[in-house]
Amino acid sequence: MTGHTAGPEIERLIQLLARLPGLGPRSARRAALHLIKKKDQLMTPLAAAVADAVDKVTVCSRCGNVDTVDPCTICADPRRDPATIVVVEDVADLWALERANATNGTYHVLGGTLSPLDGVGPDDLNIASLIDRATAATGSGQPAELVLAVNATVEGQTTAHYITDQLTGLDVKVTRLAHGVPVGGELDYLDEGTLTAAMRQRGEF
Repeated sequence: MTGHTAGPEIERLIQLLARLPGLGPRSARRAALHLIKKKDQLMTPLAAAVADAVDKVTVCSRCGNVDTVDPCTICADPRRDPATIVVVEDVADLWALERANATNGTYHVLGGTLSPLDGVGPDDLNIASLIDRATAATGSGQPAELVLAVNATVEGQTTAHYITDQLTGLDVKVTRLAHGVPVGGELDYLDEGTLTAAMRQRGEF
């Protein structure tokens, strides 16, 4: 008994699927089996879509978003406010803000956060290009605003403070996302840090 239940091609498919976030070996096997059962309706078009993405997907040289054009669709949109730059850690955060139609500004993807313990320093992130964009925005004659939409973690806040320090001397308004009670949230289920932030940042009713 070898323990193999499928040919090497199927095993390779399972192993690759298992590398995806949220998929372990068991979930990967279920996903692979579903693809195989739906070969014509799902597997073939998925394979074509992946091959197409490999050829066409690129990283925007301006903001760091992923798209099939450079500059990306957002950066190239004339309806966007170029003086408002929303700074995010990852492309997933950019997509989340876009789904919510939360801003009419542009974005800047840092590619992570500062984390000395993990060996991630300023040169490993897209911070220098952000400072260049902020400097250019101030020279356009429009009031520039940098919205620090980083996660409310120690690393996120450390990164936000570092960026703020780098902007010293520039006529740039720096803001951050409000921290507090989420829409639909119940106080009894919130942690102490969220409640404290919500109380500190309370506004008029």
